Amino acid sequence: MTATLSKLLDRDRPAAAALTVFAVATATLLGAWYFQYVLKLPPCPLCLEERLPYHVVVPLALLLAIAALVRAPRQLVSVGFLAIIVAALCGAALGAYHSGVEWHWWAGPTDCSGPVTDFTAKGPLIDQLRSIHVVRCDEAAWRFLGLSLAGYNVLVSLALAAIAAFGLLAPKRSA
Repeated sequence: MTATLSKLLDRDRPAAAALTVFAVATATLLGAWYFQYVLKLPPCPLCLEERLPYHVVVPLALLLAIAALVRAPRQLVSVGFLAIIVAALCGAALGAYHSGVEWHWWAGPTDCSGPVTDFTAKGPLIDQLRSIHVVRCDEAAWRFLGLSLAGYNVLVSLALAAIAAFGLLAPKRSA
């Protein structure tokens, strides 16, 4: 029975890994939107950039799960997992950079300032400038156990890369 379970796990490992990546990445994006729209913590420019890899990983993982379930060629599935690994590692790098900015280990980008877009609006310019709310990249809006959302993004991104590697390294299927 153990041998049968092992064969089943090995046969469906790529599909299971892709579905796990899909679920975790989707939950992470939903969590970011929860913080933004429900808890009213607006994202800074770096936070928005950290979401970009998830916008690649979520649909790719779903397509990859479908491909693995219909027994697409192994090379195609491997390329999909490699793309997920690269995107997840890019997400981890962005999160690490943002965490360093929050801990003041290095300077952040200069675009973490509010836009002044309409100089033709009625009223004095100083009133327009006072109404701008700047979301700073170097101040964590929320922390849990000492980690900010950027820090958790590093951990989640590394986990996604590891799960994708697990799916990539699945043994060859027997015909």
